[in-house]
Amino acid sequence: MNLKTNYMGLPLESPVVVSACTLSEEVDNIERMEDAGAGAVVLFSLFEEQIREEQARFESVLHATSNVFAEASEYFPALGDYNVGTSQYLEIIRKAKERVQIPIIGSLNGITHEGWIEYARDMEQAGADGIEINVFYIPADIRLSGTEVENRYLDIIRAVRQTVEIPLAVKLNPYFSATGNMALRMKEAGADALVLFNRFYQPDFDINELKLLSNLQYSDAAEIRLPLLWIAILYGQVPLSLAATTGVQSAREVIKYLLAGADVAMTASALYKKGIDHLRHMNKEIGEWMHRMDFDSIDAFKGVMSQRNIANPDAYERANYIKILSGARGGIW
Repeated sequence: MNLKTNYMGLPLESPVVVSACTLSEEVDNIERMEDAGAGAVVLFSLFEEQIREEQARFESVLHATSNVFAEASEYFPALGDYNVGTSQYLEIIRKAKERVQIPIIGSLNGITHEGWIEYARDMEQAGADGIEINVFYIPADIRLSGTEVENRYLDIIRAVRQTVEIPLAVKLNPYFSATGNMALRMKEAGADALVLFNRFYQPDFDINELKLLSNLQYSDAAEIRLPLLWIAILYGQVPLSLAATTGVQSAREVIKYLLAGADVAMTASALYKKGIDHLRHMNKEIGEWMHRMDFDSIDAFKGVMSQRNIANPDAYERANYIKILSGARGGIW
C-alpha cells in the first residue's frame, strides 16, 4: 500500500512522523525510527535559554578563577569553542544525516531575535532538511495586546525565513482569536507549514507543600478534537502544509487527521508508552484500513472530511455546536 505523502516540500514514505522529544537525542534511536517506518524525525528542541544559562555558568567560573593564578584561563577553552548546547545538537544532525535517509527536522525554541537567527542558520549548515520553530510563549504580561502577540510570531518567522532556505514549519498554540487569518499571515511571513497544536505544560499545585509542580503528562487520543477541527477548516483554504501533533496514539488518530487534511501526524507520547517499534504497527494498520476502504494512496482520501469537502460545511461551525448540546443526555442549556 502506498503511504507516501509530502510535508512542506519534503517527500516522505509515511505520514507518521516522530515529533520533538528526547528519544531523538540518540542517533541509534533515530535509526530505529527509520527502520520502524517513520516518515521523518523532528529532533528534540534546542532551547536558547538553556544554552545561555550554560554560557553564563561558564563565564562565571572563568571570572572566579581567572585571578587565582595567571595560567588559570589555559584550563578553559575559548568561549567560541565551548560546548554550550549547540555543538552536540548540530553533531546529532550531522550524524543522523550520515546514517538515515529520512528527513531530519531541527526544532528550535528561541527567546531573542539573535538566537532565532543564529541557531536556525547553524541547523541549516549542519544539514537539517527543515526547521520547526516552536514559539512557546505565554503572554503573561496583561498589558500586551493580541496584536503585539501576533506580531511577535510574525517577526520571528520573517527573521528565520530571511536566514535559511530550507522548509520552515511553525508550531503554534490554539489561542489566537482568529486562527485562520493568522495562518494566512504566517504564510505571508514565510512559513511553509503549520504544526497544530503546541501543548502547553500547565502547572499544578502541591496543596500540602504549597509548591508549584511541573509534571509531564502524555497526551491521549481524546485530545485530537481541537487540532482536528482546525486542520479540517484550514485544509484547502491556506497554501500551507499541515501537521497534527496532539493525541496520536494509534493508526486511528493518524487516519482521522489525514481525513481532515493533514499531510502528516506527529507522535511522541505513544512511543514513550509502547516503544519505537509501535511506528511499525501504526503504518501496518493504516495500510490495512486503506485496503478495506479501497484507497490506494494517502492522496486518495486526504481532506475528504474537511470543511471544504463535506456535504454540510456548517457542521464545523455553530450549527453543529447546537446539535451536540441538544443531543446530550438530559440536555445542557
